[in-house]
Amino acid sequence: MPLTNRQVRLAARPSGLPRATDWSLTTEEVPEPAEGQFVVAVSHLSVDPAMRGWMNAGASYIPPVEIGAVMRAGAVGRVTASAHPGFAVGDEVYGTFGVQEYAVSDGRGVTTIDTSLAGPSTYLGALGATGLTAYFGLLDTGRLSEGDTVVVSGAAGAVGSVAGQIAKIKGAGRVIGIAGGPEKCRALTEVFGFDAAVDYRAGNVRRALRELTPDGVDVFFDNVGGEILDDVLTRLARGARVVICGAVSQYNEAQVRGPANYLMLLVARASMTGMLVFDFADRYPQAMAELAGWLKDGKLVSREHVVHGGVDAFPETLLMLFDGVNTGKLVLALDRG
Repeated sequence: MPLTNRQVRLAARPSGLPRATDWSLTTEEVPEPAEGQFVVAVSHLSVDPAMRGWMNAGASYIPPVEIGAVMRAGAVGRVTASAHPGFAVGDEVYGTFGVQEYAVSDGRGVTTIDTSLAGPSTYLGALGATGLTAYFGLLDTGRLSEGDTVVVSGAAGAVGSVAGQIAKIKGAGRVIGIAGGPEKCRALTEVFGFDAAVDYRAGNVRRALRELTPDGVDVFFDNVGGEILDDVLTRLARGARVVICGAVSQYNEAQVRGPANYLMLLVARASMTGMLVFDFADRYPQAMAELAGWLKDGKLVSREHVVHGGVDAFPETLLMLFDGVNTGKLVLALDRG
């Protein structure tokens, strides 16, 4: 009997938060791989804030997901059938396989992973695009120097929690995370090793930053945008580097709010630079080796918030990102039932 493949497809472009009617659940047979192809049984799906942007029409750093297409997603899984010389049955692999139970691939953009080093979900977190984004965003775009004061927004999230840890590993003088709620702020200092945490839900972020950064902020790693970005811009040290990694506060807004305090870049002779991890693809192996070494040595903590369910659980799981439910990397572990 042929295998069947359940898939989540984009049915409509959302306005604001995605709704159930923006998705459709389809089922089709899993084909046999043609020459140069292989089939992957997907086990874990990466759930990321960037997905909300991929659902919108218009020009961006990556083409939008088309209406009727399987929703784009990074994932890990096991090769179950292969007609490809580079991938054997039983290989554990990572790739952009989409929100579905099985994927057919020609191998482009797919890498084998070693699950004896870390579990599959970690390859969607600290040892995946999440960790690589934090690594290159902080060290290359942010040009971290020893002794710098670093502030990270969205610090309890997937990228932010790794970025703050890398800053400590690389000798930052002080690392401060901004997160929502006392539980996440405790995790920043007690689990991830930040020097201090600011609870934006408690109000007056600017006052807290004035107390915690008396000499200003040298590197701001921003995952949030909006009011938080404006607050940190008032604290920039001379020559500061602002890394624009994401803007989760703006992804569901009809009109994106830009920084009102951008002239502080002029006052501080600072820079604000956007970064995308894809631009560093030729250096992934070197970065992965360093991240894996830190993880093995206990210098780096990888925290994954794993939700178990079928592919039909994806729409609700995605919404968790915008409710601030998760600490660390949000992953959907697929139950095939």
